[in-house]
Amino acid sequence: MYRKKIAAAMLASALLFPMPQSQAAPAELQPQTTVEQNDEWYWLASDNKYSKYFDPVTVKVIKSAKREDGREIATEIEAWTKTTYSYEGAAETIDNYKIRNLLPDPAQLSYSLALLKINPQNRTIQYSHEEFYDKSNTVIWSKSEGRIKEINSQSFDEDFYCAIVDEVFRQGEIERKNAPDRWIDLCKIINRDGSITTVTADTTTMRLKGSNLIVWEWQDTREPNGNVTEIKFMKKAVNLPQGTERITNGEIWTPHNSWRELQDENDGAYVMINGDSPEYKGLVRLRAFAKGYSGWVNRYAIE
Repeated sequence: MYRKKIAAAMLASALLFPMPQSQAAPAELQPQTTVEQNDEWYWLASDNKYSKYFDPVTVKVIKSAKREDGREIATEIEAWTKTTYSYEGAAETIDNYKIRNLLPDPAQLSYSLALLKINPQNRTIQYSHEEFYDKSNTVIWSKSEGRIKEINSQSFDEDFYCAIVDEVFRQGEIERKNAPDRWIDLCKIINRDGSITTVTADTTTMRLKGSNLIVWEWQDTREPNGNVTEIKFMKKAVNLPQGTERITNGEIWTPHNSWRELQDENDGAYVMINGDSPEYKGLVRLRAFAKGYSGWVNRYAIE
């Protein structure tokens, strides 16, 4: 849903990272009890299209795993969320769900409720059930068993994910999401044509699985005049002891082709990070972060 915003930002040659959001809602954005007068929705975020809420009372651990030290770690969490729509947000949602034939007029769509299923180890969300309402609180469309998707900085659902996971683990997902040092610089590469490639890493997505640090990176290439010529948004598995890495998912943007799936030239194989390369500085930075923030990168580990 945010793709148009990102593309517009790239065309303006501005690299935009998520900005901190206050947890106190402005008066005009306070939750409105449109479902039932007894409903209490905690406000998370708003823009000109959507307002997002969740109900802390509904957060439940559905499944858990026992670690070697005997601690129970949640592996599946459920909670109810609410999204309200402006006319523009409703139109975008209707198009994304391809239900224009059912809802030809976006003004019909007022809000939706969703039961989310979260897996913190893989940072994923599944919409188990969704109900879409009109202004009279009548269900006009519903859907169950939505696809499973991973949460990163470009996800519409990131506010939901962080709030719900924090209710269970209390590890500061919301604080890290909004922290000024959320993104850390890994390396800067001066290319032969004079362009400069900058690589940053999203600390909110960092988690250790064995020796692999799972992380989403943003790679931005600009001409000397500042124009953006290419962006790669990549999920990587970085083997910290061995100094190798592989791309597991990603997208690429160029001015002429917009966003498309990133094709990994190494077909998902691990490649060595050369000790004399600029990328090696990034590896050193990731090793230092994993060591200095061991509690964070192991916060949901069950190994």
